[in-house]
Amino acid sequence: QVQLVESGGGSVQAGGSLRLSCAASYSTYCMGWFRQAPGEEREGVASIDSSDGSTKYADSVNGRFTISKDNAKNTLYLQMNSLKPEDTAMYYCATGRGGWCSLQPWRFAYWGQGTQVTVSS
Repeated sequence: QVQLVESGGGSVQAGGSLRLSCAASYSTYCMGWFRQAPGEEREGVASIDSSDGSTKYADSVNGRFTISKDNAKNTLYLQMNSLKPEDTAMYYCATGRGGWCSLQPWRFAYWGQGTQVTVSS
């Protein structure tokens, strides 16, 4: 059974930082972070392709968030800096199902339960 366990969420003031972690029992070459705010669709935040180290970011977080992966520990990270109230959401990690490593949720097969991030102004 594939398990993805996120941690590191919490409440922070605007301008602050958080580091999310995702411990995976299984992962493919592609892993990603996604977020979903109440009443909104799930959106891709960042993805990383371990085969070549390439990364992708949503325009809304580019320059503020950094995705990384420790392959030895099979753990995915998301460093979030300069947080804004609009970053408030449940954050999920996921492993890709193969093919192109993108930010499209349907390309990801296994998902964690999520960790809440709340940014106050």
